Order: sequence, then C-alpha cells, then structure tokens
Amino acid sequence: MTAVRKMGVLCLSAFMLLAAGAARAETQPVLVISEGTSGGLDHAQVIAKYQDVANVIGQALRTKVSVVFAREFATLENGMKAGKFDFVMARPSDYPARGMRDSGYQYVANAKPAGQCLIIVPKDSPLKKLEEARGKRLVMPEQVSYMSRFCRAELRDQGINLASENVKYVREQAAVTFFLANKFSDVGAIASYSGPAKKLDQEGFRILHSSVQKPYFPLVAHSRFDPAQIKAIQRELEGLSAKPEGAEILKRVGITGFETGNEAAMKDLLAWLEK
Repeated sequence: MTAVRKMGVLCLSAFMLLAAGAARAETQPVLVISEGTSGGLDHAQVIAKYQDVANVIGQALRTKVSVVFAREFATLENGMKAGKFDFVMARPSDYPARGMRDSGYQYVANAKPAGQCLIIVPKDSPLKKLEEARGKRLVMPEQVSYMSRFCRAELRDQGINLASENVKYVREQAAVTFFLANKFSDVGAIASYSGPAKKLDQEGFRILHSSVQKPYFPLVAHSRFDPAQIKAIQRELEGLSAKPEGAEILKRVGITGFETGNEAAMKDLLAWLEK
C-alpha cells in the first residue's frame, strides 16, 4: 500500500468512526470490527464482510446496525474507554476482555471454533511430548502479542517457564514455520486460527501440544443495552448456522458459528494471561 493510499484509508476510518459517534447519538447502533494485525481489508471490504452480522444484531433489536472498521488498536481501545461504540467484535480477544473489565462492556457471544495455542514441530522431529520441549530452541510470535502471551500462559501451566528457555520471537506467525522448516528452531508456537495452522500437514508439521480453549473473536456490547436485548441478540446469533443463508454469512466471516456461554471465560481471560 502506498503512503498516499494508506493515509486515505486512515482518514476514511477516522471519518467513519466520527460518523459512528454521530449515529450513536441518533440511536442508530454501530458494530465496530477489528481483525487485529492479520487483516488487510479496507473499510468498504469490512462492511461487505460483516454487514450481514450487523443485520442479525439489528433484527434482534428491530433497528438498523451499521458497520465501522477500527484498523488501529488504539482507536479500538480508546473508543471503548470513552463508551463510543455500541458493539465491538474484535480479535485478539484481550481487547474485548479489557472492554468488559475496564469500560463496562458486556459479553454477548464469541466465534466458533475456540482459540488455542498450538505447539508445533516438523513431522520428522523426535519430540513426542510437550515436556521434551524443555531446553530446545523455541520460536514464538512477537513477545507483546496476544498469542505469545497466550502460549506463555499455557506453557506456564504445563510447567515450562519461558524465562528459562531459549526463545526466539518473530513478527509474523508465518515466520514460525519458516524457522522450523529451515532448522533455525526446534519447536514453534502459533494460533489455531492463523494461516499457518490451516496448512500444517501439507507443509510438513505436526501438533505436539494443543492448549486449553479460550474465547475467539468475541462480541461485546455497551452497557446501555438491557439483558432482554442481549438475550435477543444471542438467540439470533446462535440460530444463524441453522438458517439457509447463515452458512454463507459465517463462511464469509471465516467462522463456523457463534456461542454465547463463555462470559465467565471472558472475565477470567486477562487474569489467566497476566498470572
């Protein structure tokens, strides 16, 4: 993307977020979407991808719900802190979790399947158990990233302290498999929903260990929505996979469905990561 085009996209996003605030003032809700660092979409593409999900929410509320794209994490977090957004569907999951903990947002749903940290090795690796990874060369996503923190927490719970291990941190998850394929590292960690995770077998890798499951791509709502409204939205989202048009909507978003029973897990997520 050229500097001029990037500036144009950022300006458009800023304009749409300001428009979202105006829309909220006029009681038309907005659904703010963040795909984290993995998405390469512009605002128009995000609207095309998620408007049907917004329509499902709107059907439950009997109103129009618009889609707004939050490309920058700072925009997402500051908007929730200020209570500007009606609904937020975002990954990584720690952003909606902070919205719940710090800004009064309430859990609505999360996407299926759940998120996991996958500890992977080349197919020809002699390692058979996670405990055998101690003392090996590990490669993980960048240290400040959600998935690196996720994997660190899982390994901690499994008795492996990364502070005592030989760990290389890389910017992209695709670099994890690159390091393994080229024998720069022995063991890698990636997200179950990442691009590399979808191609493990054909690219010569296997899973050494799968972590506990945590909510993926959560949807949270501003506190102004009452319990009856939240329940109505949840019913519509849960039933989406059973509707004739639902499969296409879910496929477009890249998930298999919505579940609504993980409020406790969302509330516990940050404490688990930060333990």
